[in-house]
Amino acid sequence: MFSKLKSDIRCVFDRDPAARNTFEVLTTYPGLHAILWYRLSHWLWNLGLKWLARFLSGVARWLTGVEIHPAAKIGERFFIDHGMGVVIGETAEIGDDCTLYHGVTLGGTSWQKGKRHPTLEDGVVVGAGAKVLGPITIESNARIGSNAVVLKPVSEGQTVVGIPGRVVNKKTDDVKQRRAKMAEKIGFDAYGMSQEMTDPVEKAIYSLLDHIQVQDEKLEKLAKSLADVGGESIDMKLPKLDDVVLEPSDPEQVAHLKKNLDDN
Repeated sequence: MFSKLKSDIRCVFDRDPAARNTFEVLTTYPGLHAILWYRLSHWLWNLGLKWLARFLSGVARWLTGVEIHPAAKIGERFFIDHGMGVVIGETAEIGDDCTLYHGVTLGGTSWQKGKRHPTLEDGVVVGAGAKVLGPITIESNARIGSNAVVLKPVSEGQTVVGIPGRVVNKKTDDVKQRRAKMAEKIGFDAYGMSQEMTDPVEKAIYSLLDHIQVQDEKLEKLAKSLADVGGESIDMKLPKLDDVVLEPSDPEQVAHLKKNLDDN
């Protein structure tokens, strides 16, 4: 038990750049305090002193804002950052090197006895406010995004976001090139996203922009072909985005807009 306590303390320095020294970590980190209380109450639970174990876990909840059932199984180097609002149920299982942020719930979806809480394998990270519910397995090195609600198993190394949780993958080179091209063409980078994860809405917007671009190119080629065979020249110049911005200080532009509205 004491070896696990030492590793729990050491892992804080690896995952929180704000940690300055051991004394500060021991005295000011409620997530660490919750783990220390859990290690003791879990030891008592295994000895058969279940009421005392539950009593100590209640005290720990009151002191730290973190509720961990003493029957839960937690591995080494487990880190709860900030801590407040974390709930870990009775049959939850957590592997080594896992990280939970504040507001995380590892909860059940049934009142039936038996396994009803999640299993987190080694290296799992669960973001702030996320809910992982039911007897599901989150495999090694998976990531659960902030405020996600996960009700289905997650495979190794995958990242899950949203409600209900959906898997997102790293951006491919094609998506990155498309983003750069569109930013150059219309002057902004959609969403200003810096994470290396694909957003489903962003993907749909890029698909529409690709479709519009192909249509523009086809229309331009069609106009050129018509001109080559003696047809009337078609002006394919498209307005810039700045051209559609109405400046209230420009009376001529205001009058032109008013005339168009009156005509329609």
